[in-house]
Amino acid sequence: MGRAMEQPRRITDSFPRRRRRRGPGRPPGRLKDRKDKDQDQDKAQLKVRDCPRGPSQPPPDPALMEMLRRFDLAWEYGPCSGITRLQRWERAQELGLSPPGPIRDALLEHRDNPDVTYSLWHEYEL
Repeated sequence: MGRAMEQPRRITDSFPRRRRRRGPGRPPGRLKDRKDKDQDQDKAQLKVRDCPRGPSQPPPDPALMEMLRRFDLAWEYGPCSGITRLQRWERAQELGLSPPGPIRDALLEHRDNPDVTYSLWHEYEL
């Protein structure tokens, strides 16, 4: 009858329990100092790459940017990380994936504008 009253065993019961160590001088319940948290945020900011920017250019047409955004999000043309939109378009063409012609025309027309040249994820590290 004693077995019926026992707690059911869990799969985690077979692993040893480990307690978190407190760092020297830290009060219980506080894992990170404010200073440490600020340094972590600074590291996150460093991950975003600086885009090459030329002289101030007028922003591209919103309809054009929407068309390019949809091209970036269309995975049937392959990944877009680490390459320009035109390189991605050309790779898709070589692979017989039939990327839209107006995309290539727009990319060639706005070749000097980094907002058009680079994909949505260009500013982020791989």
